[in-house]
Amino acid sequence: MAGFDRRHLMWAALAFGFLFVNFFRNSTAVLAGELAADFSTTAAELGLLHSSFYYIYAAAQLPAGLVADRYGPRRVVAGGLVGMAVGVTVFAASGSLAVGFLGRALAGFGGSVIYVAVLRFCANWFAPEEFATMTGFTIAAAGLGGILATTPLAIVAGAAGWRVVLLASAGTMLVAAVLVAVVVQDRPTEADAAAHEGVEGEPDGGEDAAALRDVLAGARRVLADLDTWLMGTMLFLVIGLNFTVVGLWGVPYIVNLYDVSVATAALTVLAANVGFALGSPTFGALSDRLGRRTEVILASCLLFCGSYAVVFLTVTPPLVVVAAAFFTAMFVTGGASVAYTVAKERHVDDSGAATGTVNGLAYAGAAVFPAVMGVVLDAYWTGEVIDGARAYTEAGYRVAFGLVTLGGVVAVACALALHVRERRRADEPTPATAD
Repeated sequence: MAGFDRRHLMWAALAFGFLFVNFFRNSTAVLAGELAADFSTTAAELGLLHSSFYYIYAAAQLPAGLVADRYGPRRVVAGGLVGMAVGVTVFAASGSLAVGFLGRALAGFGGSVIYVAVLRFCANWFAPEEFATMTGFTIAAAGLGGILATTPLAIVAGAAGWRVVLLASAGTMLVAAVLVAVVVQDRPTEADAAAHEGVEGEPDGGEDAAALRDVLAGARRVLADLDTWLMGTMLFLVIGLNFTVVGLWGVPYIVNLYDVSVATAALTVLAANVGFALGSPTFGALSDRLGRRTEVILASCLLFCGSYAVVFLTVTPPLVVVAAAFFTAMFVTGGASVAYTVAKERHVDDSGAATGTVNGLAYAGAAVFPAVMGVVLDAYWTGEVIDGARAYTEAGYRVAFGLVTLGGVVAVACALALHVRERRRADEPTPATAD
């Protein structure tokens, strides 16, 4: 990849905004006890509260791709950050479960457009062989947000209160929105393109948005492709289950079964988010360097399944083993995320629609699984309430991690099918041209 230049500076402004999406959506893991106490929730209700961010977020991914294709990343990301700041403010000020649910849903609506718009920017400004690398760095920015939502959040929230911390984050989102609006340019000019080999520019002074009918036609092409559904289902499981464990139930699991403080449990989850931050750029660069896509995805799904199988089979292994399993599962999410690059390469002219559809399916998993796991855990409630939050049995967590492991098996099957289909296409003879 070329050295740092203006396009990387613009990308950094976008990635800074995207960081807050992952910070807020993962904040419920560390705050789970306080939220359960403040809102008097069961596990299922807490799962629904956590999931409320993802309901609109997941549903909006395909429209977000269409909007990014039509209006450009600068306006879409800046507007999304403002919307998310409003939702976070409502959540921080909420006095009831219903208002908290609304606040997280509003934040999800604002945040829903950001990731796909950043990928649209990367497709506009970076050559095809750089795209997986830049996607990896973009997800790494989200990983940094996840890191901030663990031990740092636990410390600051313990000192100032969770509402104050979230209000401060909402203010920073508004600053990020202004930064994006001022710094980012949607597409390179012809002069910019000439400076970066493989990047296609547009004539100076012009920015032609795609016609709406062409964008909708692109969405139909994406939805008609079986590979879209294989990649989407795989990410539905890998991202949905990872974000359920790391984003919500990982901290309560460690606090309940290991009898440690929230701050100690947060350190274990921090390891997972470090894995998330490191995995995406590592696998993105590896995939670009090797020119391999589906092989990386398949290997990652196998490791994801194996990591959670260790926790499922042992339930309470040494805490360092839990940290290693969580780290690995989140690290290989970067490999599974190479699917975004596959989607973009399969649908070059409809990359916003393609990545939006796949991303929507991914975060549908994050919307579904927290409540499902909450229902499972409620069936194994010990009857105890510790610091205002319910405690659950070892058997309940075994069933919960069994569900995660089973999801990993299905993800492996999807990745294998995708790989086989890709190999068959590669092995097909090129049609002979007539003399």
